[in-house]
Amino acid sequence: QVQPAESGGGLVQPGGPLRLSCSVSGSSASIYSTGWYRRAPGKQRELVARFSRGGMTTYPDSVKGRFTISGDNAKNTVYLQMKSLKSEDTAVYYCNTDPPRYLWGQGTQVTVSS
Repeated sequence: QVQPAESGGGLVQPGGPLRLSCSVSGSSASIYSTGWYRRAPGKQRELVARFSRGGMTTYPDSVKGRFTISGDNAKNTVYLQMKSLKSEDTAVYYCNTDPPRYLWGQGTQVTVSS
């Protein structure tokens, strides 16, 4: 079973940037099948970034223009570059396929607060 390892979270002020990393070792699937999810306190886990066919990327309106997903196949790593962070972006961030096929990792906590 593949279990991604997320890292890069932390405390950031509103408006600041942060980059998350997700290592997906042991999977024969392309990293471009992997997306980023988040679970905010009291809310369900939601998909916030994913790759789609043809090398395109998709995002919900809540993060569009602020989040960017990218990947390095040679390193089996997927990244999530976030900018203009808002308090409502506070959550634990995870990576997984869409729909989820891997075990869920520990996630990485992102806290946006002044």
